[in-house]
Amino acid sequence: MYDMTEALRKIDAVIAAGPYTDTWASLENWQPPKWYRNAKFGIFIHWGVYSVPAFDNEWYPRNMYIKGSKAFEHHVKTYGAQKDFSYKDLIPLFRAEKFDADAWAALFGKIGARYVVPVAEHHDGFQMYKSALSHWNAAEMGPKRDILGELKAACEKRGLVLGASTHRIEHWFFMGHGKDFDSDVHEPLQRGDLYWPSMPSPENVDDIDSVPAPTKEFLDDWMVRTCELIDNYRPRILYFDWWIQHRSAKPYLKKIAAYYYNRAVEWGVEVAIDYKHDAFLFGTAVPDIERGQMADIKPYFWQTDTAIALNSWCYTENNDFRPAEDILCDLVDIVSKNGCLLLNVGPKADGTISDEDLAVLHGIGDWMAVNGEAIYDTHVWKTFGEGPTKVQDGHFSDAIKKNFTSADFRFTAKGDALYAMAMQPSADGRYTIRSLRMQEHTAGAVFHGIVEDVRMLGSDAAPIWTRNADGLHIQSGPAAVKGPVVFKITLN
Repeated sequence: MYDMTEALRKIDAVIAAGPYTDTWASLENWQPPKWYRNAKFGIFIHWGVYSVPAFDNEWYPRNMYIKGSKAFEHHVKTYGAQKDFSYKDLIPLFRAEKFDADAWAALFGKIGARYVVPVAEHHDGFQMYKSALSHWNAAEMGPKRDILGELKAACEKRGLVLGASTHRIEHWFFMGHGKDFDSDVHEPLQRGDLYWPSMPSPENVDDIDSVPAPTKEFLDDWMVRTCELIDNYRPRILYFDWWIQHRSAKPYLKKIAAYYYNRAVEWGVEVAIDYKHDAFLFGTAVPDIERGQMADIKPYFWQTDTAIALNSWCYTENNDFRPAEDILCDLVDIVSKNGCLLLNVGPKADGTISDEDLAVLHGIGDWMAVNGEAIYDTHVWKTFGEGPTKVQDGHFSDAIKKNFTSADFRFTAKGDALYAMAMQPSADGRYTIRSLRMQEHTAGAVFHGIVEDVRMLGSDAAPIWTRNADGLHIQSGPAAVKGPVVFKITLN
């Protein structure tokens, strides 16, 4: 058992050394890194012991202990009763025998990602990295490899920024149903055990004052684990999942942020924290929208995290994969509104990535190879877009099909270039951009400047274009790749 008192003393010492203190007033001096705002597209990775059953979703370790659930019945049928074959017994089956960090990094770089955020610890409490705080980690069990460390080396070799996500705080109640019947989740449990503390689930987990509230011992352990992750792997993004908005976590969030931002100052790098549900005070970290996006342009930088599969973050044998074209439309929409996209892939337990995931990733990569200049290093224009199709605002809306048309455009800008992206190709190659209509100085006009030239990215043939009071009219040939059609418009 590690020395909690010494670990907490170290955290306090780093905070005391400044420049950031554990107050919102101090933390709001942080600014989103320029590299992050310019990157626009990253890869999220949900991979762990829960990938072994490849059933239901990444909440398998919780659901397998809930009587009547699909995961419970599947577990009994496949492995036996939970008292005889538990979640712990899946760990030796998580061998990752085909995992190749260099191959993953090469793939992610090739398809156009600029940053990579592996899940360092999910709700199940199994760490995917070497830790001095718990033996339940991938370096000592299962693969017996420092997964996060290998990915860090491979990503940095290819110029990709490495982040890390921690979902640890939900572990407070995640395995609690295992105490409801004869299983291997039972007292006595103590800090350091995989299942500790396995508390009862709150009646309303979204209540910021739900009970039983996490204890000081648990929250201290959570903070120390997070700071160990910061120190040993120096992630440039620290992603927090849901439930950190609980009132009991607030003082710890401020301390973790001050610790992380102070360490970044020591290291001479820019870092960011991602959060959901107003867990952090606005302006002290990057707000994140899970499986959704913003309906309108925002004056602040934000992020969407979503997955290739609609039904699960981890690989399952029944994943419902989204087509690359739908994800690309989301990417374009998000970037036009001052956001970035963190797209999740769930590898199989052996470390391979499914053919279905690969097909989607390569489709994205083909489009980015042609049109990436309209995404990377761009900024928002005076309006995010135009067209009849509306996007629902907020979390958990990615399953709602967006039926974009060739009249739906999204805009980004860089230098004298305005990138106008038609969300669907036109059947006859004709497009009209209303936001660039030529009008007198009257209400409703969007752009009074000069259009010098129009080009379609990926095509050597110059489109025919005219501009009048109805808009900028373009006649072009077919696009080079599937996905939004991108016109580079030179302005003056």
